[in-house]
Amino acid sequence: MLPAEMAVRIHPSSNVAETAQIGDGSQIWLFCQVRDNAKIGKGCIFGKGVYVDNDVTIGDNVKIQNNVSVYVGVTIEDGVFVGPHVCFTNDKIPRAVNPDMSLKSAHDWKVTPTLVKAGAALGANSTIVCGTTIGKWAMVASGSVVTKDVPDHALVMGNPARIAGWVCACGTRVQLEPREGTEGKGTCSCGRTLVKEGGVVRLG
Repeated sequence: MLPAEMAVRIHPSSNVAETAQIGDGSQIWLFCQVRDNAKIGKGCIFGKGVYVDNDVTIGDNVKIQNNVSVYVGVTIEDGVFVGPHVCFTNDKIPRAVNPDMSLKSAHDWKVTPTLVKAGAALGANSTIVCGTTIGKWAMVASGSVVTKDVPDHALVMGNPARIAGWVCACGTRVQLEPREGTEGKGTCSCGRTLVKEGGVVRLG
């Protein structure tokens, strides 16, 4: 038997497919649905009303807040925070029907994938348009609409979302200034350093 802290907890009101894989220590709360062949890592927490579609992959230690739908084509890496009511999409040209007004089937459209990289955070009510990649440790401000790729450590906000600054792995905004032969460098209050070189921001 697993230790209590490692046991998978699924609220009785939730519906988890038998073919779904749930990692040790993950918690799935009220009124969630996890569909066939979804892969959920260890130590995840799903709030009320989370929907995980067929074949979705979610890494370890991911927190998904209330009323988020993670549709087929979305991949979420380790340590990602998904705020309440975040909206993922997976169809670039959505229609309910074909041009002849026949109802579209699963074969009448193409899934456009989305990737959320490790450590990223998506603020409440943000919309992630499919075909985008959210970089490592990036942060999407609440209510933003992401229409293009977000670089590692970038803070983006607005509609459409644009880069408004840079954030440390701890989440604190860091001012980057050109120095020591770099395009930008700054030290966070937590002691970590961010460095921008070749247009890419990384932990120093």
